Amino acid sequence: MMRLQRPGASPWRMSVDMATEMTPKTTDPPVVRATGPWASWWRYWFRGLRLIERPLTWWTLQRGFGNLVVVLIVGRRSGRTRTLPLGLLSVGGRLYLGHPSGDCGWTLDLRAANAAVLERASDPSTSVRATALGPGAEREAVIRASFRQHPFPGNAFYRLAASHVRTTGVFFRLAPG
Repeated sequence: MMRLQRPGASPWRMSVDMATEMTPKTTDPPVVRATGPWASWWRYWFRGLRLIERPLTWWTLQRGFGNLVVVLIVGRRSGRTRTLPLGLLSVGGRLYLGHPSGDCGWTLDLRAANAAVLERASDPSTSVRATALGPGAEREAVIRASFRQHPFPGNAFYRLAASHVRTTGVFFRLAPG
């Protein structure tokens, strides 16, 4: 099998032009990988929640439950729509979604799609555009809101892991779209 390459180029080096073409053109904050004891705790907590995800989704759509909404996001690799219940935060009239412990499947999907659909018991489906938040006052206000707005026991866990959430949490601002 013959390889095509520029004369004199090493097969292990990328040309400057190729590297520039492959550079992401967004200004999103970088992907966050969380480590340590709190990262393990959140991973097991959310695995446990997956066991009750279907009844929780049904309950959220039928009657509502705290600040939970059902979020539909198109998968970045499969192209299939993922459905999951997430806590919707509200700060200063704006809406936000977040994950307390680095990027996970749905945050990576939301980064790739930049859009989602929110479903609630009280409102019709709403399409939204998502923008990842970088460090700053807006992100800090959203983190503080998560301590108050998530239903128990989630709010307690957010408070206990506050420094971990501040360093590794991934949050998105939602706008109608």
